[in-house]
Amino acid sequence: MIAEWVVYGAFAYAACGLVFAIAFLTRGVEQLDPQTRGTGIGFRLLLLPGTAALWPLLLSKWMRS
Repeated sequence: MIAEWVVYGAFAYAACGLVFAIAFLTRGVEQLDPQTRGTGIGFRLLLLPGTAALWPLLLSKWMRS
């Protein structure tokens, strides 16, 4: 029972991270790092896993900027 909740929690965290990463990589990354302006899709795909994993930290930085 507890293991199921851990798995559901991890799935929810990953799903929120993926949704956030898509929004952040299309708009927010340029606000935090102006040097990313004009970068291609390949660069942003490289950032996708880290953004999805660290979404709470990046969300707080994005909201402060």
